[in-house]
Amino acid sequence: MPPKKAKKSPAKKGATSKTAKVKKIRKAPSATTADKPAKKAGKRKVMTKVATQSVAKTRKAAVKAEPAVGKMVYYFGDGKADGNGNMKDLLGGKGSGLAEMTNTGVPVPPGFTITTDACRLFYENGMKIPKKTEEEIVNHIGKLEKSTGMRFGDKTNPLLVSVRSGAKYSMPGMMDTILNLGLNDETLAGLIKKTENDRFAYDSYRRFIQMFGNVVLGIDKSQFEDILETRKKKQRIKLDTELTVEDLKYIIKKYKALISEKSGEEFPQDPMEQLINARDAVFKSWNNPRAITYRHLNNIPSDLGTAVNVQAMVFGNMGETSATGVGFTRNPSTGEKEFYGEYLTNAQGEDVVAGIRTPKHISNLAKEMPKVYKQLRDITQKLEKHYRDVQDFEFTIQEGKLYLLQTRSGKRTTASAVKIAVDMVKEGLINKKEALMRIEPTQLDQLLHPMIDPSANVNILSKGLAASPGAASGMAVFTADDAVRFAEAGNKVILVRHETNPDDIHGMNAAEGILTSRGGMTSHAAVVARGMGKCCVAGAEDIKVYEVDKKMIIGGTVVKEGDAITLNGSTGEVMAGQVATIAPTLSGEFAVFMKWADEVRRLKIRTNADTPADAAQALEFGAEGIGLCRTEHMFFAPERIPIVQEMILATDEIARREALDKLMPFQKNDFKGIFEVMDGRPVTIRTIDPPLHEFLPDKNVIIEEIAKLKSREVWEDEIKARERILARIDELKEFNPMLGHRGCRLGITYPEITEMQARAIFTAACEVARGRKAKAPVVEIMIPLVGSLNELRHQKEVVIRVAEEVMKKQKVEVQYLIGTMIEVPRGAITADEIATEAEFFSFGTNDLTQMTYGFSRDDSGKFLKVYLDKGILEKDPFVTLDTTGVGYLITIAAEKGKKTRSDLKVGICGEHGGDPDSIHFCHSIGLDYVSASPFRIPIARLAAAQAALGKSDYTQK
Repeated sequence: MPPKKAKKSPAKKGATSKTAKVKKIRKAPSATTADKPAKKAGKRKVMTKVATQSVAKTRKAAVKAEPAVGKMVYYFGDGKADGNGNMKDLLGGKGSGLAEMTNTGVPVPPGFTITTDACRLFYENGMKIPKKTEEEIVNHIGKLEKSTGMRFGDKTNPLLVSVRSGAKYSMPGMMDTILNLGLNDETLAGLIKKTENDRFAYDSYRRFIQMFGNVVLGIDKSQFEDILETRKKKQRIKLDTELTVEDLKYIIKKYKALISEKSGEEFPQDPMEQLINARDAVFKSWNNPRAITYRHLNNIPSDLGTAVNVQAMVFGNMGETSATGVGFTRNPSTGEKEFYGEYLTNAQGEDVVAGIRTPKHISNLAKEMPKVYKQLRDITQKLEKHYRDVQDFEFTIQEGKLYLLQTRSGKRTTASAVKIAVDMVKEGLINKKEALMRIEPTQLDQLLHPMIDPSANVNILSKGLAASPGAASGMAVFTADDAVRFAEAGNKVILVRHETNPDDIHGMNAAEGILTSRGGMTSHAAVVARGMGKCCVAGAEDIKVYEVDKKMIIGGTVVKEGDAITLNGSTGEVMAGQVATIAPTLSGEFAVFMKWADEVRRLKIRTNADTPADAAQALEFGAEGIGLCRTEHMFFAPERIPIVQEMILATDEIARREALDKLMPFQKNDFKGIFEVMDGRPVTIRTIDPPLHEFLPDKNVIIEEIAKLKSREVWEDEIKARERILARIDELKEFNPMLGHRGCRLGITYPEITEMQARAIFTAACEVARGRKAKAPVVEIMIPLVGSLNELRHQKEVVIRVAEEVMKKQKVEVQYLIGTMIEVPRGAITADEIATEAEFFSFGTNDLTQMTYGFSRDDSGKFLKVYLDKGILEKDPFVTLDTTGVGYLITIAAEKGKKTRSDLKVGICGEHGGDPDSIHFCHSIGLDYVSASPFRIPIARLAAAQAALGKSDYTQK
């Protein structure tokens, strides 16, 4: 299995020691030397000999016994009975799609796939491929030669190939690709003679050397770009297509010199040596930093590995009748059913996605090459119907002939994903259950992003392409590393680049939005931003970006690093400063989609809400009640905190009660507002939980205030008041406050606090029940941090006594339950006893996780990242529930509790209530509800539906 981090992955900055080592292992006889004794009639035999020698050289140091291996290489379209189209685990998404397209008659250049099994074996076998697999590859090169009528390494009729990655799950741009492999000084001459197109041949060779130098030899791509740009400036040209044959010859010479300087050896001339090194580089790219980051961000397992696809080259850079492009069968930003894509004439594939030239809209192809355009539309529509999903396809047109290079399920924004899913149900392509499975629950968060306030005054600096919707404001930064650095310091950032590349993935993730001056709607920036749910404006060509100087110039305006800018990804506008935003408007399709989710889910979805505004927001998102109302959050309002502090500083019960009497009307009005908003839905209110010292000022602030008061010679009483606070801070100080005097322990020590809160709750409930604004409240009082039956019994008696007093006085009966928050492991273990008094359990998974692991929530950040990086933990247990340990406690507590009380209501109310994997677990053990923050309610609703439909914890479309 590939390790989580590459131990021998190629350097990206031109490390000569690594290069030299690779070259010594991979060294093979050059095509020139091998061909000397051969005549034309024996050319195939010679090429096989070259291949065998190259393979043998790569295995020089490997004298250990070969592991037993099965079939590791599949030709496109072979094994039809094996169902290649469904073999993503083995062939990867790209290889599986190419095999299936071949079998259905789509024009696909022939080729073969080296499986993900081979990748895993490559890592297990010390970065080497078994001899049997090497022989399979050589045999498949022979098969490819027969399919094309060309010869690999032949001087007169050379076969050129592309070498591309292809993992099970789409990872656009994260791994490596090499095009035009097989070119050398001799095959270049053959290509020129065959095509009678000098410029095309030299352009292809230039591209190949650059890709090989970067991907295989680890030389920074910017060093090649510098050579290219310097020549273009000297010749006073803007586009690569304007380079002459002489320019290209000059650039090739400079590229070779750069490789010689950085690697210590000449650019390899043996095609088989090129192929072996390219294949291994693609395998190693599975563990390059950007691929690791992408897998982490998208929850993709690290042990899957990537396949390698070797495919005969077709060329979009053979002149004006040739082109290359990418497209989608529907608009990936809006979901509209429209043919969507871009292309460039006289170009190769990387030109479109890299944003080097701004491409043309695919509709223009209907005018330039109408027959090809119609064929492309027909094929891609058939592919969408075949796969029953939006297709993201790549194509090349070589001298008027169309080839499909890839098809896969298209990355799309969540808004478009919802619309597409609903539309496809209406069209009969999929059913409702399939539609619900099409969207990852966490993606719904994108729909809740803010939009630019239409009434805001804006200063529009530029307008580019609306590449990914939403609005984002932040300080401009010009490198991915700076984006991460500033974001980690608490700043919101906008990443500004000429164009992004896969190495920028970490900066794109850290940024609020992405702005590029080059590239189109299918550029790297646009595709990745849409997948991440990030706002993106691409191809704003009037912006001059100076990444080294960390600034951009738009007309007469200079924006430097740190200056605030705002992006509107829905219109493509770039604005100066921070612009006001408004809450998003959810589409009609979203309501339909969520209604389908509600029809199939079993789990109820509640919210964590402490204010009427939070409660109203949660209801709008579909909450069915409140699962956690934290009463202590209400204490921090400016007009209340002095009263709370008065209560804490009180030296006896009488003084405490006086302070609590002042607080009671505030608490009552808070609860009354919440009950009215919830309109008869259940509301679970937790009595005070945090230790009292949290309501007091910072000790250092008080010390400083005392010193200032003394220096000003103020009244002694004022100084003594501050000194009393300081003394009380010291009295309340605890070495481990999370295990200290908090929760039910406070209520037992100071029952008057619980009394005040119960009186406020039931007075509010009675007033609402008697009024006409809302339905009678359903009140659930939750006692926190219970670890023993007697703790709950004590607090329950207090609540019942006060409730009966209030209802008798108010002459109103209110429906209520008294339960507990299970967050202490002992509480879970003795749940059968606790259930004799508790009418419901709500698992406080944050504290339960903390106490089960022995991890301090406040301090674990110092080591949790290390644990995750080193694979000690698979996931952060404070984000995704630990089902083996913490989950086991929840399971036995629920089972024990229900044995004692069959009608016991059981749910969770920690942060895990909005995590899809945790929701799957809650469904599987039969909990009744989960409670999440308001903006996680749609996520929880969909996750609960998918759990009911049997979706596994990890899926990705």
